[in-house]
Amino acid sequence: MPRMHEEIPLPGVVTIEHTFTVPLHHDRPDGPEISVFARELADPEGRDKPFLVYFQGGPGFEAPRPSLGPRGPAFVDRALSEFRVLLLDQRGTGRSTPIGRLDGLSPAEQADYLACFRADSIVRDAELIRQALGVERWSVLGQSFGGFCVFTYLSQAPEGLKEALVTGGVPPLGHSVDEVYARTYARVAERNDRYRARYPGDAERLDHLRQRLENGAPVPLPTGEALSWRRFRQLGDMLGMSDGAERLHHLLELDPDSPGFAYDTVAADPFSRNPIYAVLHEACYCDGGASNWSADRMLPDGYANSSLLTGEHIFPWMFHEYAALAPLREAAELLAARDWPRLYDCDALAVNSVPVAAAIYAEDMYVERAFSEETAARVGAMHVWLTSEYDHNGLRVDGPRILGRLLDLARGQI
Repeated sequence: MPRMHEEIPLPGVVTIEHTFTVPLHHDRPDGPEISVFARELADPEGRDKPFLVYFQGGPGFEAPRPSLGPRGPAFVDRALSEFRVLLLDQRGTGRSTPIGRLDGLSPAEQADYLACFRADSIVRDAELIRQALGVERWSVLGQSFGGFCVFTYLSQAPEGLKEALVTGGVPPLGHSVDEVYARTYARVAERNDRYRARYPGDAERLDHLRQRLENGAPVPLPTGEALSWRRFRQLGDMLGMSDGAERLHHLLELDPDSPGFAYDTVAADPFSRNPIYAVLHEACYCDGGASNWSADRMLPDGYANSSLLTGEHIFPWMFHEYAALAPLREAAELLAARDWPRLYDCDALAVNSVPVAAAIYAEDMYVERAFSEETAARVGAMHVWLTSEYDHNGLRVDGPRILGRLLDLARGQI
């Protein structure tokens, strides 16, 4: 597999930037190719340490970037005490080959292209990278969707893994995508209640904003689009993070006619910058079968004519209303109807011998705790830390402690 790399010294850390060439379709090795970027971080005296590969949440988001001073995401300093860290820009993200606008392709061709960006392809990329780097087995850490990738890895290629760590990302096994969204809507409703209890004045602000937007008094956005209520209420996705209620409150403090409100609303939109997140979010829950716009079909009746906020839910209207998603409208319809292959091998997971340690967040708004616990009970060599201390972004908030505890769990030290 072709590979390029460049070494960049930073204060206190060595960074090696790798670019690998991989097949777009792993089952067609002689077909089109794309690049996958990975940034290796190591202490100057630790360049022979074993690898810890980080799988980012998403789908459709690149790995976090290192920075001067503290070396990037909170867990990295703890990790560098015994690992080299490989921050993987999953295919289609960051410095890996972008999906672009796919101009010139038919909707069916666009859908077939985008179908190559699920967890199963990401794991096969990782295996090619492991082999290219000459690594016999390595440790992996998956956050959220990255945890889903880890369980796909355990299903497809456990022989490449030394140990597996997961935070907020133990996937549901044996549950339909409709069951998943029914549970997440219940979690989001509870977070709506908490938010209004913390900031009672925001309930009135939300009501006024909804009435304004639904009564034809638009808020123009700097993108040239007009803000709708259903688009704004997607910002309820913030509420599952430890700082989400404050972020949303500070946005609602602003006058809707102010430039700050318009710009901050656009900045909070994850879909326009990361279209994979919109087109493949439901597909990451499809362990076989089609999603058929599950979140739209499962939207509770109580959301009609209300100021309730939604969460991590994707709707077909987004591909009409978001200008950045509009070119993928027909492809998104085809992907929603697609009969997806399986992501997990339950038989392989049942006899798994790779040490697995997972933090399951008791009140996780995005990954249903009950389903995660059911999965954990079905996986061999798995150890669970069920905690209510953190929200979904625990690894970002307290990375050194969480990583250390998971390593101790995986190694039988606690």
